Amino acid sequence: MLAITEGAIRASFVNCTQGEAKRLAVPNDLEMRPWDDLDFLGWRDPAATQRAYLVAESDSGLVGVALRVAPQTGRARRSMCSLCLTTHTGDGVSLMTARKAGRDGRQGNSVGVYICSDLACSFYLRGKKDAGRRLDETITLEEKIDRTTTTLGAFLRRVVE
Repeated sequence: MLAITEGAIRASFVNCTQGEAKRLAVPNDLEMRPWDDLDFLGWRDPAATQRAYLVAESDSGLVGVALRVAPQTGRARRSMCSLCLTTHTGDGVSLMTARKAGRDGRQGNSVGVYICSDLACSFYLRGKKDAGRRLDETITLEEKIDRTTTTLGAFLRRVVE
């Protein structure tokens, strides 16, 4: 992923108002992010743990979505991230829902995805972060990255459509 600025991040959001995008908490360490190792930029809101944000490159430019993190219920179990296919115990995977863009979103429609709670899928794929188990696969890293970005792209299209 190419390095992006705070302004580009705020302008990329498709499922919130300009005012909401202006007020959301953008990471203050953008210049220090390992952009070459990121397939998307994802972060949790430090002031509101039920909020998360994700920005990814698409054919039409940057697409940002505001996410709601579903509260964890029940006992700890092993879950798998839909994007990077890393399994985590306990609260390592969360259901994150995004309000749909446009009229559908204003009517309350949303879509969801199970994703690593820390949104560090790019690091799990590359073996740079180890908190879960990876599937034993014979495909290359590039193929894993392509699968992850394709799955993420499909989710983002569901938000925008």
